[in-house]
Amino acid sequence: MRLSIIVPTLDEAAAINDLLVDLKPARTAGHELIVVDGGSHDHTVELVHPLVDRVLHSPPGRAIQMNTGATASEGDALWFVHADSRIPADAITALIRELRSGRYWGRFDIRLSGRAWPFRVIERMMNLRSCLTGIATGDQGIFVTRELFDAVGGFPSIALMEDIALSRLLRRDSRPVCIRTPRLQTSSRRWEEHGILRTVWLMWRLRLAYALGTPADELARRY
Repeated sequence: MRLSIIVPTLDEAAAINDLLVDLKPARTAGHELIVVDGGSHDHTVELVHPLVDRVLHSPPGRAIQMNTGATASEGDALWFVHADSRIPADAITALIRELRSGRYWGRFDIRLSGRAWPFRVIERMMNLRSCLTGIATGDQGIFVTRELFDAVGGFPSIALMEDIALSRLLRRDSRPVCIRTPRLQTSSRRWEEHGILRTVWLMWRLRLAYALGTPADELARRY
């Protein structure tokens, strides 16, 4: 099974190099690595060119970028990875094992990069909520067979909550597999910059508003 790994990025040169180094063994094993740039103004494009199979360009917006990468990719399955993630060495082995066992989509548990104890609580709650609801977030590394991704029409073209919207579509087919170990690492920078409690409160307000029908464009302005 060949995997297409799709990384949307925008002005994230400081973070993406470590991710692409993590994914170098995947390319060596024959998997496809695509970066989709959404109009960066730093040196992201120049940095990533030697480390990936393809660099694509699209308008900004994760949904648009990830759909662009998926359309151009050649793999049997798709894995969408955020640019500020870190990937353990055995993650792809675990992912492919689940797909070969007959599962159609899923995500990983995550851990946050921050060392403060509140981050341990936040990551545990995020992982638990995801498994209970069958809704995955983008930083959990959503993976899906190409057949199912195409069948649901890809990511809905919305400005925010595209990961939740896709999860809802995929969940109609089946519940996701929740890979508990290994865990992906995602940056805790937003919590650290804006405050832990303030960021958690904002995220919950946005999720509730989306569940109640607030348009994604309006949520993006609040975000």
